[in-house]
Amino acid sequence: MKRIRLVVAYDGTAYCGWQIQANGRTVEEMLNKALSRITGEDIHVQGASRTDAGVHALGNIAIFDTDTKIPPEKICYAVNQWLPDDIAVQSSEEAPAGYHPRKCNSLKTYEYKILNRPFPDPTRRFTSCFRHWPLDVERMQEAIVYLRGEHDFASFCSAGSQAEDTIRKLYEASVEKQDDMITIRLVGDGFLYNMVRIIAGTLMEAGRGAYSPSHVEEILNARDRRLSGPKAPAEGLTLVSIRHVASMPVRERNQNQWIDYTVDRSLLETEKEVLMEIHRCVSSERERMIARTAKHAFWDGAEKLRVREGGREEIFAKNH
Repeated sequence: MKRIRLVVAYDGTAYCGWQIQANGRTVEEMLNKALSRITGEDIHVQGASRTDAGVHALGNIAIFDTDTKIPPEKICYAVNQWLPDDIAVQSSEEAPAGYHPRKCNSLKTYEYKILNRPFPDPTRRFTSCFRHWPLDVERMQEAIVYLRGEHDFASFCSAGSQAEDTIRKLYEASVEKQDDMITIRLVGDGFLYNMVRIIAGTLMEAGRGAYSPSHVEEILNARDRRLSGPKAPAEGLTLVSIRHVASMPVRERNQNQWIDYTVDRSLLETEKEVLMEIHRCVSSERERMIARTAKHAFWDGAEKLRVREGGREEIFAKNH
């Protein structure tokens, strides 16, 4: 039995999202059917990102287990013969048996495109969100700065999320304009349900002057979905890539109004240990901050997380 890793691109316009459901076609369903056909097995893929209806992807990741004799690197050629034109596997390879794209440190890159001009462009209606009123890109650029770093993004998460925690980290967050197209680009270690679309809707509100750019920081810190902007339409959103991070920075500091801590991975290779130094922390945040750090440390290969705070130390072991 082999585990196969696929990189999948698709135009999500005609699909009810990634995940199989009763009310229409999905990308996962199409992959399962095509892979089952070429392998002669009952294949059920698992995706790294369950994109919504109408959302596109250039580099989503899926895995499945198989006994097929087709060489792993040839599976992409075989399966594309049986996929519709709006789905294409970009590459296939064998992955380690325990590999799962949702259980390893990775960086996801999303782009949201806004066509900002007086009249629609029919040729771009499925790949961008059209807005006829002028958007001030400089205001949007100023606003997005407040979202960089590690924060509780509860204000940018739709009801119905199955996430255990709403803390995420954005390593990159930018807004650029070329001709009449505005691109919001976000790179993070994970995203909440509808997070990118709500961020896009909120930035558009700042861009049209509904509130000041600094108000985005107030929305973020309020942790209240009712205060953020509307959820932007699905057609503007593309999952660009999911990149596995083989090694995280040796030393990394995260801070916001509730927390300030440093993660030191210098002993990861030799001692299988990660050190977390807490400089400042609101008591209500401590438990989930440590839990999040421990999860990523164990994904890195650590056997224990050492937490140091005010001269005291506490050790958290893997699987405990």
